[in-house]
Amino acid sequence: MSDTAIYDPEIHKRTSLRLQGYDYAQAGMYFVTICAYEHKCLFGEIVDGEMRLNDKGRIVLECWNDLPQHYENLVLDYFTIMPNHVHGIMALLDIPVVGAGLKPAPTAKRHGLSEMVRALKTFSSKHINKIRSTPGMPVWQRNYYEHVIRDDDDLNRIREYIINNPPNWGEDEENR
Repeated sequence: MSDTAIYDPEIHKRTSLRLQGYDYAQAGMYFVTICAYEHKCLFGEIVDGEMRLNDKGRIVLECWNDLPQHYENLVLDYFTIMPNHVHGIMALLDIPVVGAGLKPAPTAKRHGLSEMVRALKTFSSKHINKIRSTPGMPVWQRNYYEHVIRDDDDLNRIREYIINNPPNWGEDEENR
């Protein structure tokens, strides 16, 4: 689809990747994968099984690390930047409502996973487009993949996957 094409739901039939009826603002751990626009290798390269970030990759890392400054219910876990995508684990905390007499005191809004992914994409795109003098150009694919982490075995498997992603880059047929 070109940048000038109009989205027609009858033709394009986008299906949601989300679990139907699941509240992605609730406390839990989530594994996310976000791909660069058109799967372009924007963020650096793999050298001897290690990711070497370029300026754009360092911007993504900085924006990732800055997310908890904007969302008090977010704790970051394992994360890796690949040449054309990122993988990360985000833990959303349950922020209790603090009581003040008979009425609850105002507390910080409990943001959901999609808001945090949107922020990462927006902040990093803005900075990347500034350094490459391409205002408004897409940096990221429109959607992202998420997986609700259900238990410790799942968490450990995903952490291992994230750690091993750079050394396994050359073995993935999509990257050749």
